[in-house]
Amino acid sequence: MKRLDLMKHLKENHCELFREGAKHSVIKNILNNKVSSIPRHSEVENHLARKICRDLGVIEITKK
Repeated sequence: MKRLDLMKHLKENHCELFREGAKHSVIKNILNNKVSSIPRHSEVENHLARKICRDLGVIEITKK
């Protein structure tokens, strides 16, 4: 999955950029204060995207 698609999905579900690390972006869900990191690659593997959504308490992305 494209990283930008994942970021867009997270933003639609009340998540925002918390801080930038050296190789990861740290995302925070503003509703439940859960935090997860997303690697800065153009592609994020599907199982990792599902784990990030689970960590943030966000509904997982369904394939189109």
